[in-house]
Amino acid sequence: MIPTTRQRVPVHTSKAVNRRIRQQLEQTVRHLAAHPDAIERRLRELDAEWDIERAIEANAAALAFAGIVLGAAVDKRWLALSALVTGFLLQHAIQGWCPPVPVLRRFGFRTVHEIEEERQALKALRGDFARIPRARRTRSGRGSRRTTSRSQAKAAVRAARA
Repeated sequence: MIPTTRQRVPVHTSKAVNRRIRQQLEQTVRHLAAHPDAIERRLRELDAEWDIERAIEANAAALAFAGIVLGAAVDKRWLALSALVTGFLLQHAIQGWCPPVPVLRRFGFRTVHEIEEERQALKALRGDFARIPRARRTRSGRGSRRTTSRSQAKAAVRAARA
């Protein structure tokens, strides 16, 4: 069975590394709950953080390119490097595992979901979601209910983009 996109990297990561990544997230959120003035800076850092997919893509592209250059300039057998790397990249796309995954995870590379989980926790601390109006039932007809839903949706999108 092929794991879901959200599960595919964590399921192929040791429990100890997954636990360390979770604990780091919780520790960061606890620290920022006590120091809310630093939330904006951390959100900017999260925007710049490389997720594990990006690191694997950059690694694979560099090695495949090196294999092509070395194959053309030195010896055609170097083309095997490009073939091997692209095979591993395909394996990662399907299964969520390839040889660099355990190494990158130990270095602390997180999935997009793990980064987004921290971002949403920080936005909640900042109060972004408190500004979303609760859905209200109206008796005056469809038009006003639609307007309420529309304003609620706009507030939710603004909070998500903040």
